[in-house]
Amino acid sequence: MRWRWLVWISLFATGCTVGPNYKRPAVTVPESVRGAPAAEAGEAASLADRPWWEIFGDETLQSLIDEALRNNYDARTAAWRVEEFRARAGIARSEFYPQIGYQGGWSRGRQSEFVQPSLNPTKSLQDVNLAFSWEIDVWGRIRRLSEAALAEYLSTEQGRRGVLLSVVSDTAAAYFQLRDLDARLAIANRTTQAFQGTYDLFDRQRAGGLTSELEVSRAEAALAAAAATIPDLEQQIVAQENLICFLLGRDPGPIPRGAGLTEQAIPPQVPVGLPSALLERRPDLRQAEEQLVAANARVGVATANFFPKISLTGSFGGASPELENLFHAGRMWSIAAGLAGPLFQGGRLRNEYDAEVARFEQAMAQYESAVTHAFGEVSTALTAYGSLAAAEKQQARSVAAYQESVELANIRYVAGLSSYVEVLDAEQLLYPEENTLAQMQVARLDALVALYRALGGGWPLETREESRRASR
Repeated sequence: MRWRWLVWISLFATGCTVGPNYKRPAVTVPESVRGAPAAEAGEAASLADRPWWEIFGDETLQSLIDEALRNNYDARTAAWRVEEFRARAGIARSEFYPQIGYQGGWSRGRQSEFVQPSLNPTKSLQDVNLAFSWEIDVWGRIRRLSEAALAEYLSTEQGRRGVLLSVVSDTAAAYFQLRDLDARLAIANRTTQAFQGTYDLFDRQRAGGLTSELEVSRAEAALAAAAATIPDLEQQIVAQENLICFLLGRDPGPIPRGAGLTEQAIPPQVPVGLPSALLERRPDLRQAEEQLVAANARVGVATANFFPKISLTGSFGGASPELENLFHAGRMWSIAAGLAGPLFQGGRLRNEYDAEVARFEQAMAQYESAVTHAFGEVSTALTAYGSLAAAEKQQARSVAAYQESVELANIRYVAGLSSYVEVLDAEQLLYPEENTLAQMQVARLDALVALYRALGGGWPLETREESRRASR
């Protein structure tokens, strides 16, 4: 009989698992990423395979990203969210095992002599009891619950990776915007000094009767327009520094500077790798797929609810007025098997099943949408990176030409071939072109950040020190 019981329990414990088994949906993956050079088609190498400290070579920026990965509020929240769902997965997994509990008590009382005549109506009673219950997972309900909980845990881990990738890219983009503001402030200061010199010259010439009020007014207007941009840029720099401090998880304060915009390392070509690799690399796509796995498992749970639950219960203990007889004369035990299942629920189980199927279809649509959106992001960022490189090159030519025109205007003025108004006009044309070039340079750096993020970023989304320790 003992062996028969063990055989039956084994059969029940390894019963079938109802509900659909997960299979990755067939999504449309393009043969190549739109905007990628034809020479790179079919190449497995990708910019996202490189760690972030190889992409962003500025040592100051690397230190800021390290600090952000350690202290950023969103990163810390995401890490604790992973711990929460890891514990939830453990809770779901615990249902595989028997649940064992204990209970003990002591009482002392007296019965009425009319109810229980006794020479000693006052007595004490001790009792100790161990109880267990075990749901035998015949239909796989618990296995599906555990599968869903594990997928949710893995989903939060991918969510954490997505947060870390956002921390890296947001910090880099914010730093580049700060360096752009620094460059524009330097241009504004340099231009203001030049216009101040022009205004002083015209003012002296006016005192000597060598120039007109119109020329002085034009010089003063140019000086005032350039000087007016300086306080606004200084305010924007403070706001940008405070934003970076928030990303770093520190109080507002100044941010150290490293390389300027033109000194940042920018790769001329950026390989994007195989399109199919994007499904395995991007954290948001892997997170969406884990949520789809969890939704699929919950459909299995809803299916198992149609079938009866089989459980074993038992207890062992004792009750006795004397401790020495607690597990001898006062010993007691029991074991039982039970079966409970639905008979009539008014359509509740069917509607619960339909609801889980609908949630699965929603998760499916969200996953397919995320995949399509991901390829669009990569294509947009890749195209922007290439287009901005060409635009920056042409804008640099424009600035060089305007700088040459300022030099030629100064030469003509010194030679007495033209008035200083010609120099002023050339300087007024140069100022906005220099600003436009700075904005194009930071836009190209932003496009590099966006492309690195769209490709899924580097696998080692961690600080440099953590990567060194892991590689030892």
